[in-house]
Amino acid sequence: MFFKKLKNQTLIFLLTLFIIPQTIFAYSDKVVVGGDTVGIRLNTDGILIVGSYEINGHNSLIEAGLKAGDVISQINNSEVHTVEEMANIITACNCQSIKVSYLREDKLKNTTLDLYEDNGVMKTGLYVKDSISGVGTLTFIDPETKLFGVLGHEITDINTGKIIDIKDGTIFDSKITGVTRSDKGKPGEKNAILYSDKAKGNVKENTTKGIFGNYTGEIDTSKTYKVAKIDDIKIGDATILTVLDGVEVGEFSIKISSVNETKDKLKNIQFEITDKELLEKTNGIIQGMSGSPILQGDYIIGAVTHVVVDDPHKGYGILITNMLEEAEN
Repeated sequence: MFFKKLKNQTLIFLLTLFIIPQTIFAYSDKVVVGGDTVGIRLNTDGILIVGSYEINGHNSLIEAGLKAGDVISQINNSEVHTVEEMANIITACNCQSIKVSYLREDKLKNTTLDLYEDNGVMKTGLYVKDSISGVGTLTFIDPETKLFGVLGHEITDINTGKIIDIKDGTIFDSKITGVTRSDKGKPGEKNAILYSDKAKGNVKENTTKGIFGNYTGEIDTSKTYKVAKIDDIKIGDATILTVLDGVEVGEFSIKISSVNETKDKLKNIQFEITDKELLEKTNGIIQGMSGSPILQGDYIIGAVTHVVVDDPHKGYGILITNMLEEAEN
């Protein structure tokens, strides 16, 4: 579910002046709401190890002291950013082992990785990747700064469960071709075609509060809503915007049961899907719905982020202000 969790947030004396530092955010008081499905491609900051395989009884991952989640930054003292660069160095060196520098929990480590021949080719025995792709929902575009937000939560690697440190990335057009319905204990998902050649924005950050960057596509300012503060949000009826078929954004009813400023500024809004059309089509919240804007009156109040796995009719959202603050960091 492209994403990707919450925090609670004069008198002037002439003789003594106390200056209290405070963070001032400059996001607009109105933003363009999304609801559109977007493809997301993130390029990792280095080469991510996601697993290994045996060659002639050897497991290079174990023998070199590496593990899934480590990020390779150098091979034989040369910086590498892509799998292709890594492969070129190994091919050119004509060696039996390589020196590897890698990051583990932000600490730089070094090791030697033995290479083994398999069908005439020298191989590392590692499964690695330098990018990850998925589908999510565009939440907002700030018309003043051109900053955008998607998902409302982080993207993690499916093999390691860790948030992915990124170098950069893009969002681009996507089209929904069908949906797999949710069931108790098994969230459904949107099925989509990705058009990676039709970029809409440059990704700068992958954080616990969403995917953020600079929007480069055309902006439809007719979809502008006021940004709600937590005190503006009411318990009761609201709607979400999302795509269930093709590229058409639909509006569907929900009911908000609680709103809170949590410590980590995540899962602020608890709600239940009440829209009969949406329930018939999806049986609740499905993967790919993350980032779907939550509207109440003429306010955008947040974005869908999580499903309650045992009851997919229910879910959580993040406050829009928390996403906008993160976009500016």
